[in-house]
Amino acid sequence: MKTPSKMRAPARERGVVLLFCLIILVVLLAGGVAVMRSMYTSLFGAGNLAFKRDLVNQGELAIAQAMREFQSGGSLVTTAATAAHRPTANYSAIQLRANDHGIPQVLLQKTTLTGPDVAGNTFTPSGTPISGNGGVTVRYVIDRMCNATGTFSTIGKSGCVYTPSKTQTDGGDQSQLATPGPSIPSPPIYRVSVRVDGPRDTQVFLQASFSKPE
Repeated sequence: MKTPSKMRAPARERGVVLLFCLIILVVLLAGGVAVMRSMYTSLFGAGNLAFKRDLVNQGELAIAQAMREFQSGGSLVTTAATAAHRPTANYSAIQLRANDHGIPQVLLQKTTLTGPDVAGNTFTPSGTPISGNGGVTVRYVIDRMCNATGTFSTIGKSGCVYTPSKTQTDGGDQSQLATPGPSIPSPPIYRVSVRVDGPRDTQVFLQASFSKPE
């Protein structure tokens, strides 16, 4: 009769599987944190875009108001023609000095707006800022793109930025061009610069230009 062989003792557990599980859990946790941060960044960026769009929309109110000043009944209907400064309407008959981005230096001040024009004079607009929604304040200035006061006919084209009297067509057969019509006075260009101050020290700058015969 055979005697039963000696039974082996069970192998001792060393926790290798548990170690791998912990490593996988750490990787999954890091991936979850990265996904949450990515979603937060996307939502934050979308919120900033919406906030900026709201500031731009409110800043366009100043451009509309500036345009109304040149319409019938506005305060700049006759002032622009005589080329006189009108600080209460935020209007300068001389082009204002600007920084490298084209923003007039007068709008770069914190609260009290004051800055030079290209002739070296100090211009201080005194018009009441526009109060927008949500703690938004809109400030704007209007400057005529000329280097001196006086009517455009007196200053001449060399002293102002003006719109061309006709459109030049380049290319093609020049002999087929129509005979130019009568000469039309070239009106000077007016520039509207807007600064919008919002909550949390946010700022948006807008600009528009238009011409008006004198």
